[in-house]
Amino acid sequence: MNLSEKEVRYVADLANLRLTDEEVARMRQDLGHILTHIEQLNELDTGSVEPMAQVLYSADETATLREDVPHKCLSNAEALANAKLSGAGYFKVPRVIER
Repeated sequence: MNLSEKEVRYVADLANLRLTDEEVARMRQDLGHILTHIEQLNELDTGSVEPMAQVLYSADETATLREDVPHKCLSNAEALANAKLSGAGYFKVPRVIER
C-alpha cells in the first residue's frame, strides 16, 4: 500500500513528531509494508475463532498472571511522599506540549 508524503506527515504530526525528508521517505516505505501486511491479515477467515479476552490459558505451570487479590491502597499522602513536586493533592509535572 502506498502512502503519500502528506499522509505520513499528517500521522507524524498526530504523534507530535518532526520528520526530515529522508525520514518521511523511509516511513512511507515502512508504513506501506505494515499496512500491506495488515491487509493480508484481514483476508484471513476468522469466523470460526471464538473471541477471547486473554491469550493465556489457565494451566498452572504456564500461567504468568498473579492472582487478583485485593490489598490496602496507598493513601494520597503516601502516594505523594516521594514526589519531586506536588500540590493540592496531585503530582505536578513540567509542561511537555508547547503547541
